[in-house]
Amino acid sequence: MIAAIVLAAGMSRRMGQAKLVLPWGSRTVIGQVVHVLLEVGVDSVVVVTGASHDQVERALKNQPVRLAINPRYMEDQMALSLQTGLSRLSDEMEAVMIVLGDQPQIEASVVQAVIKEYQTSHARLVVPSYQMRRGHPWIVDRSLWPELMVLKPPATLRDFLTENAGLIHYLIVDNPSILLDLDTPEDYARQSPPPA
Repeated sequence: MIAAIVLAAGMSRRMGQAKLVLPWGSRTVIGQVVHVLLEVGVDSVVVVTGASHDQVERALKNQPVRLAINPRYMEDQMALSLQTGLSRLSDEMEAVMIVLGDQPQIEASVVQAVIKEYQTSHARLVVPSYQMRRGHPWIVDRSLWPELMVLKPPATLRDFLTENAGLIHYLIVDNPSILLDLDTPEDYARQSPPPA
């Protein structure tokens, strides 16, 4: 069984407002991310929140997801949010997919391909790659979770991937969506679909 942890605890400083609840077509940014994960049949979804917890909770109120608050979200470290999410997963989960909450460009076909690659390759780390650049979402086998749980700032998830580079199985995708996220008002204006 594969869970997904959606990292959604950021402060949205560069956006200047709570970007996760901005409109994205007929949904919100975070609503679109969760919709895709549920559409492809991920077994469990944990959304780790922080600065915008109440707004995200309202946006996802009818969705079958679990919310968890990263108590140290002010430190703006994704690893801390991931640890919060990992601590909420059941023992039956075999792997976790790490998803960005501000990546509504995420495509179901890519998520499915990453999951399938993990299931068929039996690699401990499966990371999508577009034009030699790593992107999201990526999958970590349960056997590596202890390493993630002991990461301490300033160590980052990038450091974790670097340290485990020999274990990474890259899935080459012909899709730049794995590299996209929303950081600034300009990103949002350029990438958002028209209102539904």
